[in-house]
Amino acid sequence: MDKINTGSTFKRLRNTYRLVIMNDDTYEEMIAFRLSRLSVYIGLSTVFVLLIGLTIALIAFSPLKYYIPGYGTKESRTALQLLKIRTDSLENEIKYKEQYLEGIKKVLAGDKPTTLDTLPLKLPKVEASND
Repeated sequence: MDKINTGSTFKRLRNTYRLVIMNDDTYEEMIAFRLSRLSVYIGLSTVFVLLIGLTIALIAFSPLKYYIPGYGTKESRTALQLLKIRTDSLENEIKYKEQYLEGIKKVLAGDKPTTLDTLPLKLPKVEASND
C-alpha cells in the first residue's frame, strides 16, 4: 500500500481555484470567486452548523416545542399523572365488581365453590346440664 503524503494532501486543500459565473449570451463575466478546497469545506461546515443551531433555537424558543411528543408543561404532566391514577383505580373497581357479580351468579345458579375462603371452627362439644 502506498503511504499518503500528508504534505501533498494539505497542499491540495490549499490550492486555489477560480469559479466564474458568466452570461451565456454575451460571455460577459458576471462574478468570479477564488476558492480553495479548504475554504469550501469550512464554508459548508459553517452553514451546516448554523442551520442546525437555528433549527434548535426555533424549536426551543417558540411554541413549536409543544408539538414534540413527550414535551409539555408542568401542569399538563401533573394532570396526566392524576388521570393515570384515576384510570388505574377505576380499572381495579371494575375488576372487583365483576368478581362480586360472578360470585352472586354462582350462588343464584346453585354452584358450590370448589374452595371455601373460610374454615369452620372446631369447638369442643359442651354437654348441656339441667342443673
